[in-house]
Amino acid sequence: MDYKQEFIRFMCDSGVLTFGEFTLKSGRVAPYFINTGNYRTGRQIARLGEFYADCIEDNNLEPQVIYGPAYKGIPLCISAASALARKYDRDVEYAFNRKEAKDHGEGGVIVGHQLKDGDRVLITEDVITSGAAVRETMPVLQAAANVSLAGMVISVDRKERGRGTLSAVQEVYRDFGLKVYPIVTIEDIIDCLKHDLIPGSEYLNSMLAYREQYGV
Repeated sequence: MDYKQEFIRFMCDSGVLTFGEFTLKSGRVAPYFINTGNYRTGRQIARLGEFYADCIEDNNLEPQVIYGPAYKGIPLCISAASALARKYDRDVEYAFNRKEAKDHGEGGVIVGHQLKDGDRVLITEDVITSGAAVRETMPVLQAAANVSLAGMVISVDRKERGRGTLSAVQEVYRDFGLKVYPIVTIEDIIDCLKHDLIPGSEYLNSMLAYREQYGV
């Protein structure tokens, strides 16, 4: 299997990707659910970082800094930076933000590398559902320094319409010019179901129907 197929199996084994009937915040009833909060061990987070590093390497991204928005992005930026160093001998800085500015000690909202003008920053996130996290992240980065954006790496692109005709990933590119690089897409997951590479083949027809109804 390639790293994309391995990642999908890893999500299933970790209880992150599950199949069934799930009512989403949007009110849609989906046949699958992705809960990245189910990663909970050191081995899992180390392996997750390797998949993010694989995606960075596969897409020839050259960030100077990997940035993780609080809170879910924090372990992602650290594990991705660590995996890049360990697996690809690429030593990059990492940084993340506090939700509230620290008013003592070194102060500020950025932890790790202190962003400076000209830094090429890659953002790590789990999934983009509405784009709200990106809209919160951009002002934080712009307030810290005049950085340039190398893009954003996420676990899964659902490729699903929001309120309009675009997906959340497409809206992020439209609104911010920020290119998003998913490790896998919903189409990759469907392909794994078709070839029985993961459990859940009984949900294939439901996945295809959902994709037909809401996909972009």
